[in-house]
Amino acid sequence: MDKAVKLDILSDPICPWCYIGKTYLDRALEQRPNHPFVVEWHPFQLNPEMPRDGMDRRGYLESKFGGKDGAIKAYMPVVDHAKQAGLQINFDAIEKTPNTLDAHRLIRWAGIEGMQTAVVSALFKAYFQDGRDIGDHDTLADIADSCSMDAAVVRRLLATDADEQEIRDRDTAMREMGINSVPTFIVASQHAVPGAQSTDLWLKVIDEIMSSAND
Repeated sequence: MDKAVKLDILSDPICPWCYIGKTYLDRALEQRPNHPFVVEWHPFQLNPEMPRDGMDRRGYLESKFGGKDGAIKAYMPVVDHAKQAGLQINFDAIEKTPNTLDAHRLIRWAGIEGMQTAVVSALFKAYFQDGRDIGDHDTLADIADSCSMDAAVVRRLLATDADEQEIRDRDTAMREMGINSVPTFIVASQHAVPGAQSTDLWLKVIDEIMSSAND
C-alpha cells in the first residue's frame, strides 16, 4: 500500500496485557501483509517508582493487590486471556519484577536501527516465557545481540545514563495527555485504541483504512 499510517504503541515489556495485545495485532498484520501501518513503540512504565534493581515478584504483587489471594484474583483474567490468545506465560518462572527503564532505553536504541518490534518481541519472550530479568544489563545486551544489534555498544550505553531522562519525560508526557494504562494504540496520531484488542477488530481497522485510501 502506498500511503503509510502511523501506529504508535504505548507499552511496557512487563505488562501481560501488552504482550497479549501485541499478539492479536501481529496476527492481523500477518493476515494483511499489505497493511498500511508503520509501527513505533513508546515508553510507559507500569511501575515508574520501582527500585532500579527491581523487587521480588511475589512480594511485590502481594503488596500491590493486598495479599496472596488478591494477587491471584487480579491475575486470573490475565491467565484466561493469555490462554485464549494461545500464549504460554510461565508466571512461575518470573522471580523478579524489574524496573523497565533500561528495557525502554534498549527499545529506543533499537528504533534507531529499525529493530524496535523485534526487540519488543524478544523482551516479551524473555520475561513471560523464559522468566529472565529484563532489568539486568547482561540480559538486555544478550537480547540486543539476538536482534542483530551490537551487544558491546548496548552494554556501554547501559552503563551510562544515556536517554534515561528522555524516557522519563516521554512517559510523563503521555500521562499528562490522559493516558493511564497500557497497551494504548494511537492510529494516525488521532484515534486512541486502549487495551488488548482482538485480531478481528484490527482486521476491521486495517480494512477500513485501506478501503478509504482506495476511494
